Amino acid sequence: MNTNNFHSDGLPDIAALEKLANQLFSSLQSGNEPLSPAYATAAPDPLLQQGSVSDVTQAPTSLPDPHFSGNGGIPASVAGSGISPSAVQQQPAAYDSPFEKELQRALQSIPVSTYTAQLPSTTPSYYFLPAQTAGITGVIPPSLDINRVRADFPILQEHVNGRRLIWLDNAATTQKPRSVIDRISSFYEHENSNIHRAAHELAARATDAYEGAREKVRAFLNAASVNEIIFVRGATEAINLVAKSWGEQFLQAGDEIILSHLEHHANIVPWQQLANKKGLLIKVIPVDDDGQVILAEYQKLLTTKTKLVSFTQVSNALGTVTPAQQIVDLAHQAGAKVLVDGAQAVSHMRADVQRLNCDWYVFSGHKVFGPTGIGVLYGKEALLNETAPWQGGGNMIKDVTFEHTQYHAAPGRFEAGTGNIADAVGLGAAIDYVNHIGIDVIYQYEHYLLTYATQLLKDVPGLRLIGTAPDKTSVLSFVFKDFTTEQVGAALNEEGIAVRSGHHCAQPILRRFGVESTVRPSLAFYNTCADIDTLVNTLLRLRRSRI
Repeated sequence: MNTNNFHSDGLPDIAALEKLANQLFSSLQSGNEPLSPAYATAAPDPLLQQGSVSDVTQAPTSLPDPHFSGNGGIPASVAGSGISPSAVQQQPAAYDSPFEKELQRALQSIPVSTYTAQLPSTTPSYYFLPAQTAGITGVIPPSLDINRVRADFPILQEHVNGRRLIWLDNAATTQKPRSVIDRISSFYEHENSNIHRAAHELAARATDAYEGAREKVRAFLNAASVNEIIFVRGATEAINLVAKSWGEQFLQAGDEIILSHLEHHANIVPWQQLANKKGLLIKVIPVDDDGQVILAEYQKLLTTKTKLVSFTQVSNALGTVTPAQQIVDLAHQAGAKVLVDGAQAVSHMRADVQRLNCDWYVFSGHKVFGPTGIGVLYGKEALLNETAPWQGGGNMIKDVTFEHTQYHAAPGRFEAGTGNIADAVGLGAAIDYVNHIGIDVIYQYEHYLLTYATQLLKDVPGLRLIGTAPDKTSVLSFVFKDFTTEQVGAALNEEGIAVRSGHHCAQPILRRFGVESTVRPSLAFYNTCADIDTLVNTLLRLRRSRI
């Protein structure tokens, strides 16, 4: 807090406060992203970009602009004051200290007509302050310049039905930053070649780029060795690889596999196929009415016959974050191997496979701002090397005769043929981008967005949220009374809002909640509170149309 705004007797200097308020909000005339409660307007101070904030105040949300929902009064969350937006309830926030009361009065003295949502994208006007937001604790991470982030994603400049695109379909696929697009283009322009075993320059460049991407994935997951990182088409292929190689080799009739009720079809169907072929038994960990796995019931399922536990770290349909460490530890105590589906986790939270101690970990590149058609299977090196290859062909062999084939060790033994070299390089660029921002910053920001959206959506008449676990991330599945999910999806599309409507390849968990489909907005770090405001306003208009 700037002490220049106070007299020597500790009382607020009203004139100084009014000047500060006018300075703060005059910057609204020079950027392009509507201000929402997660952002603070600030002068171009280099300390601000390092998370060291002196004078920062939030802008009002009751604005005469269609991008704003007008959720109550002005949430004057001043850095260091301890006041948080609390996801902007339907009444003004309480102001207790003399400074806060006078700041509120100063803000209210500014004509509403001075506020505008038309701000140039080149101005770094908004900085996320996660320690000041509801439900978030801990040290303030480096500030997130949301204008600059959004400018990095070309597709966010698209318009749909005459309106700015609002991409809330991130659980299906994430958008790609310019750095990823440019890196793939650069590969094809300057490095394109098959990898390994060639004497020419482009082969060396391509091999370096491909193996460099493998090292980036290794570091991202904190794997012990690059030999534990296998490039595949995506999480689906990775799970099938484990089922068709390790499962075929080591599982026998009567063995048991445990899945959770939260699973994506990709973590159900391959195990069903294997169970039908080999006479295996599949057991399912139940979930409670909030969508949390019931650990006590899971423990009851574990027996000496349990050979594999395969589960999702984050539910794609509900957003539930599972107690992965406990599930892995209990499985290992029972002598079982563990596969963790991280497809919905890696873009939202830190992954550490050594700490988790899972046997396999899978994810898809397109879920973490990378290209489609590329993904990763992590496996413990010794386990991979004792597992027979799934596919045969070039690259995965040391020596071939008509009588015998000798295979490479991992990862080569599982990368038969020419792989998706360019998109592996693109995935490496996506990981660079995420690391540049910081996965912990991303997690805290998205957690605030989720809290903000949840508190607004739960107050929309006729809307039922599906999946209300206390520990969840980024997914906001719901059904809307009197409307089909297709109708809601179409209405949102008219406003430029992209969401997923359907069963999300997770029919068992939706049926657990008595529904066949949901509308699923899902968040990423380039989304804003203004995006959520538009979503909620559209739903409210839909509701009014049926009254």
